[in-house]
Amino acid sequence: MIEKPHIVGAVSPSGRNLAKVMASYVDLSRPGPIVELGPGTGPVTKALLSRGIPLDRLVLVEYETKFCHLLAERFPGAKIVQGDAYDLKKTLEGHLNGQVSTVVSSLPLLIRPEHDRIELLHQAFELMGPEGLYIQFTYGLTISPMPIHSHGLSGAYVGKGSAPVLLNFPPARVWRYRRAGHAAGFSK
Repeated sequence: MIEKPHIVGAVSPSGRNLAKVMASYVDLSRPGPIVELGPGTGPVTKALLSRGIPLDRLVLVEYETKFCHLLAERFPGAKIVQGDAYDLKKTLEGHLNGQVSTVVSSLPLLIRPEHDRIELLHQAFELMGPEGLYIQFTYGLTISPMPIHSHGLSGAYVGKGSAPVLLNFPPARVWRYRRAGHAAGFSK
């Protein structure tokens, strides 16, 4: 984290409780690939698999080479795409079979400029379509990590934050985002 703060955004991997909360929001009945952004060492990947999501539905997008090798060891047969999640459409070009169901992200959004976060959200929904769900955790317990009320974006997306996950170090919150008009899809 100290060497590459824009790539590694946490002092330790996501805790088991946080990963479980993130995985709990994935709608298992919705078809298509589930894209995980910034899987790092794989705690959220493990929670997604424990939830019953087949390995062949997961597409892991990781920037750091060391983490890609570690993920390949921990999850043999996983589809790992090394690339920049902030250029998501280009990174995933040729790696998807069908429309993406859900994006699950552990990216350190709050250290990125607002423009990067907005563009990431736009690209994710281009890949998912209007019924998609974007799941993101943050250590910022009081604000949405996606600037959904910023100028030019207000009214396009809706977000809903979870209760704080206090059994994570540091405590975190999970946010879910949908296109406006599809917020009824927030099941919890």
